[in-house]
Amino acid sequence: MKSTERHIYSLRPSFHRRVEGAVVWVLRIATLIILVAGLAVFGDIIFKGSRTVFQTSFPFVNVAFLTEAPKTLYVFEHEGASFEMADDDFRAFRTGLEEEAAAAGLPAPQLKTKSYVYSAGGVFPNIVGTILLVMGSMTIALSLGVASAIYLNEYAKQGPVVRFIRLAILNLAGVPSIVFGLFGFGMFVIYFGWNVSLLAGWFTLAFMVLPVVITASEEALKAVPKGFREGSLALGATKWQTIRKAVLPYATPGILTSSILGIARVAGETAPIMFTAAYVVRDKLPWEVERAIDFLFQGVMALPYHIYVVSSKIPQNEYSERVQYGTAFVFLGIVAIIATTSIVLRNRLRSRYRW
Repeated sequence: MKSTERHIYSLRPSFHRRVEGAVVWVLRIATLIILVAGLAVFGDIIFKGSRTVFQTSFPFVNVAFLTEAPKTLYVFEHEGASFEMADDDFRAFRTGLEEEAAAAGLPAPQLKTKSYVYSAGGVFPNIVGTILLVMGSMTIALSLGVASAIYLNEYAKQGPVVRFIRLAILNLAGVPSIVFGLFGFGMFVIYFGWNVSLLAGWFTLAFMVLPVVITASEEALKAVPKGFREGSLALGATKWQTIRKAVLPYATPGILTSSILGIARVAGETAPIMFTAAYVVRDKLPWEVERAIDFLFQGVMALPYHIYVVSSKIPQNEYSERVQYGTAFVFLGIVAIIATTSIVLRNRLRSRYRW
């Protein structure tokens, strides 16, 4: 006969267990809601943005959108047909009509047009500016951040001063980006006299992500076993040789994790670059300068700032909406490519340096 007695180690229903189960379900539902909301936002950007970036006919990519600068769109009707032209094409079209009319001895035709700023052309200068800002600022942030982490973890005497420095670094990580933008504007743009330039944007963005890089890099250094250091020193290596040969290679995957976090934040910031590096419109590309040094002291166009301008500073219509979603789609793609490159490099180093 089967026994109905409960096993001594089996779970027994109680009020606390029911409360715990209810809390777990609340957290589970909240997580699903967040995931669904995130997928809805990204799905909307991908769906609408892809219609701007891709097309149904060969070459299946909107080359003009990826290779041209932002332009004004002119919408008009002529001889019963509707036209949508960028400003340079519209001027050429109107000049042709005027020449034909003059040759025939007729008055120039009057075109009733509607213009939409930044709703034609593309985002190539913005792509270039975004990549330059991300790569330059992350190079500075990683150089300073890793050096600071090495000093704090390997050389500094642990005490109240070092603990205060670490606390200050953690506090800086929570400072709003607009504060860093104002700091960069006051320090680099005005005091150093760099004006609105790549150099000012690089250092402002680098200082903004520096706390994240320092903290993550220091944790990566702490994760390397002390035996590696002791073994290297026992074989006669100097302190720096030990760090360079026995510590840094094994901490590099963790340091690259900090670079991924930094890239995600740097690429999406608008306020810091709005004060220090970005222009709404710029005729020349960064490398179109007379002297090489001028490359550092010029502003650029950037995708986050362009999204901000076309979403809030111009009249909204169906034409500007295409640019908004197309720019956001390209922006997400660039961030994903840079972050994926860092992840692949990190995984390769992690598989190479195992302990």
